[in-house]
Order: sequence, then structure tokens, then C-alpha cells
Amino acid sequence: MHSFGLMINRHNIIGVVICKIVLLVMLFTNMARAQAAHEVQAPPKPDIDTSVKKKVKLSSYTNLDLIDIGLAIIGKNELRKPDTLAKRSDKVFASPVPGFGYSLQTGFEASLISNLAFYTGNPENANISSITTSLNYTQYHQFLFPIQANMWTNNNKYNIQADWHYVQFPQATYGLGGYTQLGDGYTINYSSIRLYTTVFRSFGKDLYYGLGYDYEYLWNVHEVNPPAGKETDFEKYGIIPTSIVSGLNFSFLYDTRRNSINPEGGSLLNIIYRPNLTFLGSDVNWQSVVMDARKFIKLPFGSKNVLALWNYDWFTPGPNKPPYALLPNTGGDPYGNTGRGYTEGRFRGRDMIYAEAEYRFGITNNGLLGGVIFTNIESFTEQASGRFEVFYPGYGLGLRIKFNKYSRTNVALDYAWGIDGSRGVFLNLGEIF
Repeated sequence: MHSFGLMINRHNIIGVVICKIVLLVMLFTNMARAQAAHEVQAPPKPDIDTSVKKKVKLSSYTNLDLIDIGLAIIGKNELRKPDTLAKRSDKVFASPVPGFGYSLQTGFEASLISNLAFYTGNPENANISSITTSLNYTQYHQFLFPIQANMWTNNNKYNIQADWHYVQFPQATYGLGGYTQLGDGYTINYSSIRLYTTVFRSFGKDLYYGLGYDYEYLWNVHEVNPPAGKETDFEKYGIIPTSIVSGLNFSFLYDTRRNSINPEGGSLLNIIYRPNLTFLGSDVNWQSVVMDARKFIKLPFGSKNVLALWNYDWFTPGPNKPPYALLPNTGGDPYGNTGRGYTEGRFRGRDMIYAEAEYRFGITNNGLLGGVIFTNIESFTEQASGRFEVFYPGYGLGLRIKFNKYSRTNVALDYAWGIDGSRGVFLNLGEIF
């Protein structure tokens, strides 16, 4: 599972990423003791006697995270007691990460990203639940506040998923389809409130059907300094200043992952059908279908290294059109993580197909540092033909820093390349998928 993703263009100040990591460590030096009582997963057997409190060297740890480092910095580097770290349904672990940054699109930016991990039932019979959110405010008065939840009840009988956000954030657009250039880009601006909620019920082992209600309101939709002397794809498609989207969603879910924050194995298949209906308040009857499939394979077998595979397909069939801002687009998935190597909204069309592979491996024996290499490819239908004609690849590598070893939450720092000179830095709390 992934939290809010940030792309920093190659022209920006890359050093701010380092500032984010430093701030992260400083934050936890003051919070480490309180957090130690809120862990969510039993640790491996310690290789040090913890029957009495005593300070130990970090080099003695066989499993190390940033909380351990924070304790060591303030001189409180006792090995955390195993009995305070056992899985408990009455404990919540919070992972706030403050940061700041700069980009040409946002100017200076301040952010607070947080991940909550917890069990709602017997931890032996329930998947770990998580809620991810962030607050982001920029020099140019752009604001983004998303909340994503994935909660499991006892015995995994019910699964509740939510995708809520408030956005006031200009976004670059380059036109529709794959025959667009970076030089075609200009800005569209809008505000949006989204409330998507689905409740799944089990009907077999790891099998669920879901029913939900989706609502989204967009207002003040307009172009900012569009190219002069020609009609843009947005204008051809139809600029509607205000839109209401309201409808049901019907879902099928197969999920054998036991930890969605950082899966070490298992599979996911989620198929979502959303009919937006005028009798429920939608401006227009239109529909969408999303298929999200993931597979996690230990490679080599028996190791902790993981080959992660992801397929994300997004279609809007039928004669009626969704609002331009809600068309399938790069980074348009709920966590904004498709298409590393390209800025959000780089490609857009009526239908989207996407695939990604990522290999995750350890770097240090104590688990503090890991790495990834990845590649992805995406395509969008052309407005004239309705066919997938152009495919855009992306690729890159990244560093993983163990944020908390019991929930297996990582700080993810990636550098990715696309084609035609597209590239950027991506920062996340949690894995990309």
C-alpha cells in the first residue's frame, strides 16, 4: 500500500528530499518511546537478553528501523521489550512524517504525511488495517488533503475501503491520447471533493463482494494560459465549469495479502463497476470499470526479496463522457502511483491500460536499507480511433528506509525516467503497490 506520492522535476532542488529524511529522524527522537508501545506486529526473537533494561549498540540489532536510530540519538537505545510489541487489537501505530520541498509547479511546499496501522479484531484472524492521509500546502495556495482507508474486521468478515479527498490544485494537461509532446503542456485548474466508500463482505476464503456509493463534486474548472491560436483537446472535449458525479459501485475482491502496507506474498484482484446515475444526482449517466491485479512472489524462493507485479486497467465505456478531469490519466489511480517517470496527468484518454514490475531486495543485513528496480508501461486510447496506438514505458530504481520494522512500513525514495526527457524524484510513505 502506498501513501501520497510527490514528483519533483529534474529542474527542482533535489536536496529537499534529504531534508525530508532528516526531519523524519528528528521527529522520532522525541516520539520513539511513545510509539514503541503502539507497535502492531510481533518482532522476531531478539538475539540480546532483554530481561533487564540495558543500552545496546545499534550494531547488535538484527532488525533495525528509524525508531531504533531515534532512541540511540537521544541516548535511550535500550532494545525495545518484546512484550510491548506483540500484536494487539487495542493499539494504533501512527507514522507522521513532516517535510518541505520546492518545485516549479508548486513553489515552496510544506507537508505532513501520516499512516495509521492497527488491528480491529483478533490479530491472528484479521489482516492489518491502515489509514493514510496527508496535508499539503504550497506557496501558490494549492491544497491537497486525501484520506485512504483499508480496514478489516475480525476474521476478515468485512473490508471497508474509502477514498476521500479535498483538492485545490492546478494540474498540467497535455491533451488526449499518446501523440502528445511535453511542449504541449499547460495548466487546468479546479477544486474537488471526493467521497468514495465501499463495504465488502466475505463469501469464501479471501473472496468478497462489495457495494458502495461514490460522490464527487468539481467546481471552478478552467484553463490557465492555454496555447494561443489553436483549439485545445480540453476545449474540443468540452469545458464544464461545474460537475456532480454520483453513483453506486459494485465490486469483486480477492485478496490473499496479509499486510497491504508492504506485502511479502499473496495476490490481489479487485474489479470495480461504477454506474453514475442522474436519478442519484449525477449530471450525466456515465460508467467506469477498473481492474486492479497484483501478485507478490518471493524470489529467490525462501528469501525476503520480492518480485511484485501490477496490472491496472481503467475504462469508461458508453456514449456519454465523464468530466475531463476524471478521465483515466497518468497518476490518476487512488494513490497517484501509476506511471513513475512521468508527471501526474502526462497522458489522458477514455481508456487506460497499465502494467508494472518491481523487484524489491535488501541491502543491509539488519533490514534498515533496501532497494528496488522497476519498469512500467502505459497506453491510452486515441480520441479519433478509440484504439490503443502508442505505448509509453518508464523505468527507475529506488531506496527503501525501514520506518517501522513491525508494520513493515518503509520510506520510499525513487528516481524514474520516461521518454522524451521526462524524469523525476518520487517520495512515498509505504510501497508503491
